[in-house]
Amino acid sequence: MDRRLPPLLVAVFINIAGFSLILPLLPFYGQVFDANPFEIALLFAAYSFGNVFGEIHWGRQSDKWGRRKVLALTTFIAGLSYVAFAFAPSLWAAVLIRVFSGFFSGTLSVCQGFIADVSPPERRAKTMGYFGAAFSLGFAFGPVLGGLFAGEEVVAASFRLPIFIAGGLSVLASIWCLLALKDAVEPTGKGRPLPKYSEAFHFVSQEPLLARLFVISFFGIAAFASMEAIYGLWSEHNFGWSAHDLGFAFLAIGGGGLFAQLVLIGPLVARFGEARVILIGLALLALSMLLQPIIRMPVAGVLLMGLLMTGHSLAFPSAGALLSRETPPERQGSTMGLLMASNAIGRIVAPPLFGLLYGQVAFDAPWYAGAAMIALVAIVGVQTVRLLDSRRASATM
Repeated sequence: MDRRLPPLLVAVFINIAGFSLILPLLPFYGQVFDANPFEIALLFAAYSFGNVFGEIHWGRQSDKWGRRKVLALTTFIAGLSYVAFAFAPSLWAAVLIRVFSGFFSGTLSVCQGFIADVSPPERRAKTMGYFGAAFSLGFAFGPVLGGLFAGEEVVAASFRLPIFIAGGLSVLASIWCLLALKDAVEPTGKGRPLPKYSEAFHFVSQEPLLARLFVISFFGIAAFASMEAIYGLWSEHNFGWSAHDLGFAFLAIGGGGLFAQLVLIGPLVARFGEARVILIGLALLALSMLLQPIIRMPVAGVLLMGLLMTGHSLAFPSAGALLSRETPPERQGSTMGLLMASNAIGRIVAPPLFGLLYGQVAFDAPWYAGAAMIALVAIVGVQTVRLLDSRRASATM
């Protein structure tokens, strides 16, 4: 491992711990403003809305200013936004603050740029595995802190301490970036070109394999984000859980992702290939959603969320890796940019719709709708496997 990489991984861990610390609080913090399920889901979607613009902007700025400066600046301002969130005077103010926070937290492309700077192409997949592990570890650690320091009463004061801790972690990440992170390449002073989404869309639509990978990613990530958004409300209704309980339940989500990243995905891809690993991940996703309302037990509720994250961590990194490998070098930037934008739209649009399902149809409806969505996506996954098998068979003839 390049010695310049560990400081980035530490920064990612600290930052994601702060971001994920907020997640188990949102369903209860929304209730402070008498928010309905649709409005609570908006708190989740608002962050992703800001995120998509942040990813485009800060990725380009990091080419001009350097990765270190951008990461230090954005994490510091994101930390300040948490303080504003703790004192939001209304639901819509809270939603706007979440958009602002998402914009300054949209630095995944900056981190990926840093990884590309310090690792040669043949080691990049392994390096991204380290990045995924740091992300999942932060995701496991943060919600526990959030639940641990949240109060029992559904009032704003009960959530201020954990929100302050989230802000403190972001500021700590900013200081760490300033002190420990070093740019691997000199800033160019020019931003990378904006992704040419129209060209990428035309290219992807003409390629049956790539089009199917886009469908899998869009609907799969939309379903996962929606389950994340309604889980707090559903577990409160069924098990009487508070933010404290939900924080420990989210530990299973981070643990499932960490287990998939460190233990499962490498051997499974080596043995079955990315396309079949995508199918395995989709099967785990659908199973976890289907069984949640059927079993309806607290222990199962935790374990199945861990299974949900395991499936997510198998399917979508594999889809991204396969899409990247099947895309020619001159199309990489625009195609991967389009994929990131497409996934973000799924995270923005789907959670409020599933919140409506939860509030207007039935409390269990989102789980069944999510399982049905993934089952349909799995059909596309089977077509992807057949396309790849057919292509490889033709290549050997």
